[in-house]
Amino acid sequence: MSVLNLEVKRLTAVTPSIREIELTADGALPAFTAGAHIDVTLGNGIERSYSLLNDPAETHRYVIAVLREVDSRGGSTWVHDSLREGDRLVSTAPINNFQIDEAGETHLLIAGGIGITPLKSMSHRLLARGANFSLHYCARDRARAAYLDELTSALGERLTVHLDGGDIARGLDVSALLSKRAAAAHVYVCGPAGLIRAVREAARDWPKGTVHYELFRGDEADVAPRSSDRAFEITLARAGKTLTVPPDKSILEVLRANGIKIKTLCKEGVCGTCRVGLLSGKADHRDEVLTDAQREHEIQVCVSRALPDETLVLDL
Repeated sequence: MSVLNLEVKRLTAVTPSIREIELTADGALPAFTAGAHIDVTLGNGIERSYSLLNDPAETHRYVIAVLREVDSRGGSTWVHDSLREGDRLVSTAPINNFQIDEAGETHLLIAGGIGITPLKSMSHRLLARGANFSLHYCARDRARAAYLDELTSALGERLTVHLDGGDIARGLDVSALLSKRAAAAHVYVCGPAGLIRAVREAARDWPKGTVHYELFRGDEADVAPRSSDRAFEITLARAGKTLTVPPDKSILEVLRANGIKIKTLCKEGVCGTCRVGLLSGKADHRDEVLTDAQREHEIQVCVSRALPDETLVLDL
């Protein structure tokens, strides 16, 4: 794969926590299609994948945006604290694993937070084609919704904004949105694992190849529909018990059925109350509150499960 030597032409704070980077080179850049990303080697040696958010018709620049992650593993922190205009970065040529199926008659774009970046590029392409599409943009509040003014101006009624204030129950009703599929419709989603999973669950009956998603962080299991749940075992280290969690029950329900009291509030993985120590075993984390670091040693027992063929050892 070819290697590109890029210059940081411009840095822009598009929100307090999102930094836009405009990258150029000597001469025209390799063309890209909407939904593409580049793998960038940062100045600290870390490689990260970033979606291209600008119009694919542009050949003179690539534009990416980087969210400062609370649990950054070194990538976003370096971009926000150390990257400067005039710096040079090495990247791959554009790669696209999240392409628009232009044979579709209707395109439904769903973005969560920084997941807006590839879908913004898609909206440029779909507008240029005069395609039938809409964009649903989910964010906590307006201050964190990058490019909202630009998208509102460009898309008009094609754009619907869902500001949940941190309560996903007040956000986009994915099930209702996808309950009826228009003829030859395709859905595209990028954002938190919980949003991707919700879309895949709601569209589980859509034809194969019509549900498209982008996943940079985490594992495929993080976004697997819950309809694929299977039984697994949990071992309670302090109690010396091993219990089976069936496909239709949560860890929380099994614990309570065996007389083990766990404090809970929402039972939906959003409040963080029912977290339990995870001593070993690989978990299928389905909550919306734990950081990557916390997930190494904690689990939300109301919603999360074990990955296939894993036994979870809990600090109970």
